[in-house]
Amino acid sequence: MEVRTDRRLIRALLAATSLIAVAGAAHAQDAPAPAEPAQTADDAEGEIVVTGFRASLNAALNVKRTSVGAVDAIVAEDIAKFPDQNLAESLQRIPGIAIQRDGGEGRAITVRGLGAQFTRVRVNGLETVTTSSDGASANRDRSFDFNVFASELFSSIVVHKTASADLDEGSLGAVVDLNTGNPLAGKTGVTIAASAVANYNDLSKTVGPRFAGLIGWKSPDGTLGASVSAAYQDTRTKEIGNNTVRWAQARFDSVDGTRCWTAPNRGGTYIASAACDRAALSFHPRIPRYGEVEHSRERLGLTGSVQWSPTDATKVSIDGLYSRFRADRREKWGEVLLRSNERQIDVLNPTYDDNNNMVSATLNDAWVRTEHFYRQSQTEFYQIGGTWDQDVTDKFRFTLLGGYSKSDASVPVETTLVFDDRDAQGYRYDYSDKNSPLLAFGTSVTDPANFQLAEIRDRPSDVVNQFKTAQLRTEWDVAEGFQVRVGGMWRRYDYDITAFTRDTAVCGNGGRDLVLGTITCSASTAFGPSAVYGFQATPQLSELFTLRGAKAPAGTTTQWLIPNLDAATQFTGLYDRPLALDVGNNRGVVEETKGGYLQFDAKGTVFGLEYAANAGIRYVRTDQSSYGINSGVNVTVKRDYEDWLPSMNVALYPTSDIIVRGAIAKVITRPSLGNLTPGGSADGFNFRVTSGNPFLEPFRATNYDLAAEWYFAPQSAFSVALFRKDIASFPVAVTRSGTFTETGLSPSVLVPSSPAAVNPALQGQDIWTIATTTNGTGATLDGIEIALQAPFRFLPGVLRNFGGIVNATFVRSEADYTQQAPATVPGGALPTVTRTETLYNVSKRQFNATLYYEDAKFSARTSVAYRGPYVDGGSGTGNIFEGYDSIANVDASIRYKLTDFLELSLEGTNLTDAYRRRIVDVDARRNYENNHFGRTLLVGARVKM
Repeated sequence: MEVRTDRRLIRALLAATSLIAVAGAAHAQDAPAPAEPAQTADDAEGEIVVTGFRASLNAALNVKRTSVGAVDAIVAEDIAKFPDQNLAESLQRIPGIAIQRDGGEGRAITVRGLGAQFTRVRVNGLETVTTSSDGASANRDRSFDFNVFASELFSSIVVHKTASADLDEGSLGAVVDLNTGNPLAGKTGVTIAASAVANYNDLSKTVGPRFAGLIGWKSPDGTLGASVSAAYQDTRTKEIGNNTVRWAQARFDSVDGTRCWTAPNRGGTYIASAACDRAALSFHPRIPRYGEVEHSRERLGLTGSVQWSPTDATKVSIDGLYSRFRADRREKWGEVLLRSNERQIDVLNPTYDDNNNMVSATLNDAWVRTEHFYRQSQTEFYQIGGTWDQDVTDKFRFTLLGGYSKSDASVPVETTLVFDDRDAQGYRYDYSDKNSPLLAFGTSVTDPANFQLAEIRDRPSDVVNQFKTAQLRTEWDVAEGFQVRVGGMWRRYDYDITAFTRDTAVCGNGGRDLVLGTITCSASTAFGPSAVYGFQATPQLSELFTLRGAKAPAGTTTQWLIPNLDAATQFTGLYDRPLALDVGNNRGVVEETKGGYLQFDAKGTVFGLEYAANAGIRYVRTDQSSYGINSGVNVTVKRDYEDWLPSMNVALYPTSDIIVRGAIAKVITRPSLGNLTPGGSADGFNFRVTSGNPFLEPFRATNYDLAAEWYFAPQSAFSVALFRKDIASFPVAVTRSGTFTETGLSPSVLVPSSPAAVNPALQGQDIWTIATTTNGTGATLDGIEIALQAPFRFLPGVLRNFGGIVNATFVRSEADYTQQAPATVPGGALPTVTRTETLYNVSKRQFNATLYYEDAKFSARTSVAYRGPYVDGGSGTGNIFEGYDSIANVDASIRYKLTDFLELSLEGTNLTDAYRRRIVDVDARRNYENNHFGRTLLVGARVKM
């Protein structure tokens, strides 16, 4: 199925490309001479050759065309007029960029196949990091969460795909520049722009507002300017679907009446048989479930800029940016916990497929659970920066840049409450259709009498990223066509995460309950209807959930009770319970970076061939201090390392319309923050112990680039770029099987409600994955990037108002990873194997296409963004890797200009309601999750004066 989908997309894109190419050839026959770049308003005062979306495309092309290195850009009108929820979705339209969505919105980007951690982001020239807790998990790494910002706050985005000595280091993929207002570049006097939009999601059935506004002023003499902008957005969306939380192997209590153990439910010795062994060696869903996730997001952004240019030689700018992103997430699930409870479960009528999966079965003595999860999170971002540009003479100039930024992602509430029925009968699952399984509870899941409130959890946390930066850049025009650039920089990066937990199981091993001390609990070995493992559920502690929109097959249970969050937290006094330190998630890193660069720029003619080039070297020293908790003790490890990073970019101009570019550079990306801790963490739910390594080396690579660009007509370009990344050092995860006991960690680090804490015997069993990260041997990545854009000016009548943009990226990469393979004997350890796979987060294929129409009054656009399947990490429980299937998103917009000042808009995102499918094990392609997010429609108006 995947191959057929890819071929259809490729054929469609090739057909569109062929059409444009043929049309371009027809136009070329009529053209008397190669066209010069179209002028913009900055080129000729008072003369505007093109306006609207075409003008923004033309401005972006000019940025690309005049750069020596490989650069792509989006300018303000382009951002404002795409129906994008945030910056990530705007960036996905640039060749070579793909996005990762969370909750239906773009969150992080990959550039030319390399994941978010390999991209550095600068806001107004200052490197920064923003993190959020919007998705299923908080971002606790170097990657930049673009969903924190609304698109309307920025005037341009520039993506540097090749390195140069004067460009900040730290990226194997790209450096992304986000730029806010530039008031001195605007018109004299007052400029006012505002927009108001109502957004509607057809899955959540809710309407939310979106406002944006800008006020700018420029003095009559052009020496002083100021601007303020604001953006506000409030959205309510849902994701609905199913989930397995991976698949696993395990030994069951019985299979089709054949006893698998000498004692029922607990203890005893395993009895080998054909039926029991087949079930034990097959893979079954760990937590099969349907449910919904509600997202509530509120964005507020403010920017301010003041610029003073008393003479042509001096310009001083002060820029400020504030953003607040609030995201509430509420999950409601109905599930069965096969995970860690297979020993008590009786399996009837199992069926198996060719990939060794138990695709259907009926379960007795099953552990039925319903969950209600709620998280409040808020990210606040502040940045203040200043720039002084000074021409000392007509040949020497400098730029002094400094600033501070802080991103604080706090999670004051992350609560989970669960109802359990630990001996349910007649549960049935069927994954014959992996995307839409049948999940049917055999006993009533709407009767409180069948449930007990068994676990309460709360996990507040806070992630803080801070940057302090000072830079000096100088330029000296030594002679015509030859320039020397020298600069120095100092940067301090502070990363700190603090996490706590209030998790507890209501009952321990008999005695009074651990929460209120008001009930007598059964021993942990007790089993059956009379066992007491929690507070009896009541109508007051419950609420009825109805599943809608999941497209589940007939027979699937669609109603069940879940804990009422307010009533149950108040009843248990959850938020009054003392906080315990979450040992594995209290850590930090401080990096102080000092360095400088020397770069030579040259342009001229050699043997009649025009060229432009830069070559130089950048030196950087990194002093690293990482800290964490190890065996109950705060440990700090210090180290330093230095890098010399040479680079060269060359652009050749065989004709006025053709550019050939080449680049080579040594580059680095510093290790993932979570891997640098000297401490460790333990997961008693998934039986995994992870330890850090503060002595990891950076990712070091040599990048090679070769590109050809043909600007065959005004506002038009065709380009092909080849790139290669030889990654010499590559930190890789190393895993093995073992016991929790052998790690020497205290059982106190385990979450009290986890199976490993509730049943201490599991701590001594050889079922644990022991993982760490070490310096690997390296990896390679090769790719090709193809882009074409053109207005259809060669067509007759209104058809000449159409235009198209198409780009495609193909990437080949590989690296060696250590993984745990399936067990080969029932209950046996998971063998360690080395597998060659693509680099994490690399899609082999991605495409973007936009068809647009624009005249003086009316404009319309349709865009398609396709990303092929990709692996995003190792897995567990014997599965080889996990990742996402391919996805295509379709967006569209229609705009009508009522007057010179007022414009109306109708926009839509995810118009096909694309599903996001996560798979586990690249060989068997087992279902992990399959969710959809609905379509979003936006109706609004825009005013500009």
